[in-house]
Amino acid sequence: MGTFFDFIIEHISQFLQFTAFANMTFGHVIMICIGLVFIYLAIAKEFEPMLLIPIGFGILVGNVAFAPGFKIGVYETGSVLNYLYFGVLQGIYPPLIFLGIGAMTDFSALISNPKLILIGAAAQLGIFGAYCIALALGFSPTEAGAIAIIGGADGPTAIFLSSKLAPDLMGAIAISAYSYMALVPVIQPPIMRLLTNSKERLIRMKPPRAVSKVEKIIFAIAGMLLTTFIVPSGLPLLGMLFFGNLLKESGVTKRLADTAKGPMIDIVTILIGLTVGASTQATTFLTLKSVGIFALGAGSFIIATTGGVLFVKLLNVFLKEGRKINPLIGNSGVSAVPDSARVSQVVGLEYDKTNHLLMHAMGPNVAGVIGSAVAAGILLSFLM
Repeated sequence: MGTFFDFIIEHISQFLQFTAFANMTFGHVIMICIGLVFIYLAIAKEFEPMLLIPIGFGILVGNVAFAPGFKIGVYETGSVLNYLYFGVLQGIYPPLIFLGIGAMTDFSALISNPKLILIGAAAQLGIFGAYCIALALGFSPTEAGAIAIIGGADGPTAIFLSSKLAPDLMGAIAISAYSYMALVPVIQPPIMRLLTNSKERLIRMKPPRAVSKVEKIIFAIAGMLLTTFIVPSGLPLLGMLFFGNLLKESGVTKRLADTAKGPMIDIVTILIGLTVGASTQATTFLTLKSVGIFALGAGSFIIATTGGVLFVKLLNVFLKEGRKINPLIGNSGVSAVPDSARVSQVVGLEYDKTNHLLMHAMGPNVAGVIGSAVAAGILLSFLM
């Protein structure tokens, strides 16, 4: 009888050793709480729910503690999560997302007013500013380059670049990039109000001119050739972005464009969000470097927003009355499409209920998508 009870107790004890309760650490609890916060912000506040719910749930999945050897963790070779994470590690998912972004993007506002591309370029100041700060803080050049791209507020580009330059920091970089993308409506408005005066906020811009189908097709082809000739290392992102746009604008590949901007980008978003979230296992994620990356990401995002707004103010010095640009659209030079453009619209309407800035803000916003990919290519070209 005693032997039977000993047998039962031994196996119960063995079973308990393999539960998450036995393997849980305080770090896992912290990360689970962070995952719950992401899900709360997505559902209650509607902050980028398409991103934060997959990432938040992925954080929960990645921080259910387990004993090693069962091939269930994202970092365990042969596990299902590891196979899904392969698309992140090898930079496969980001170009597919750029294909979908291209298929849903209308470049008309940028084509009708080409000088708006300068605002998108100016907002990339956040990337290169963060790069210098990261170097000063002791990060290696490749780590600094991967961290800096957070300033572009472009999650796929951040994943693509970090997969090449600093794979070990990818989880922290991706989480930071997507977090600041989601917090665009919170972070940007105070900076925009601080850097503009009441007169500047009321500037009215001329309506964008109508752009022909031929112009849009030429832009897709010429844009790809020009940007990739300058920065060939950005070809995976830029090529797919303009290819998706050509599918949309050609008018003869509607099914392909609909697939790219619909089911395909949705599937890839689910996979990238879940696996990036799962990669934040407390045992590998909770480090001083991760905290530093999050702080640097905030700094780079603030620099990018500031650079965009101040550049518009500088540009207005050289523009005649009636052709000046409302500096409230300077924030939209970052790559968070279309959220930063919506912020321009919302803040502008606070000061003039009839001054709609959304269409104007979409110009620098889509320029920011191109700019962040070009910046990633530049960093790759001299850091690889």
